[in-house]
Amino acid sequence: MTEKSKELTLEQSEELFKALKARFEKNMNRHEGLEWVKVQAKLEANTEKLWSLNEMERTGGEPDVVGYDEKRGEYIFYDCSPESPKGRRSVCYDREALESRKKYKPENTVMDMAADMGIELLSEEEYRELQKLGNFDMKTSSWVKTPANIRKLGGAIFCDRRYDTVFMYHNGADSYYGARGFRGSLKV
Repeated sequence: MTEKSKELTLEQSEELFKALKARFEKNMNRHEGLEWVKVQAKLEANTEKLWSLNEMERTGGEPDVVGYDEKRGEYIFYDCSPESPKGRRSVCYDREALESRKKYKPENTVMDMAADMGIELLSEEEYRELQKLGNFDMKTSSWVKTPANIRKLGGAIFCDRRYDTVFMYHNGADSYYGARGFRGSLKV
């Protein structure tokens, strides 16, 4: 098996920039005071990050800028799709959980997919910050970064929004559902 190229063609890059710019301009409430021209210049200087953003887009995440880290000089992108990204559902939490299943194993894990894409899984805190920007996961749920003490005991956590409230729940890390995926972040 050959490793997938982590470089975009010129056509792929242009298509991605077009989608990202349109989403940026349509959702200014997510990034008040930030300018697309500066975001694009930063992306053009970091082509490996552009590949990761394309993976977020390709799997249905609809990535958008949600902030800027002044100290590090980085733009922060989150998956902003209304529901958990379609191309990242029906996956258990991590490799250990996958290997512990006796039967009906899912095809992949959250942690492996995120690593392959070059993105980070949202923490519960980041997930709650995302929910301040809109209503996400009204019908689906998303795995979030699980604290080591919970994971050590076999569990993992996920979040969703119901009844105008963001909820955090637990499940066995080896569980997976068609309506549960994960959201990621990328700093550029």
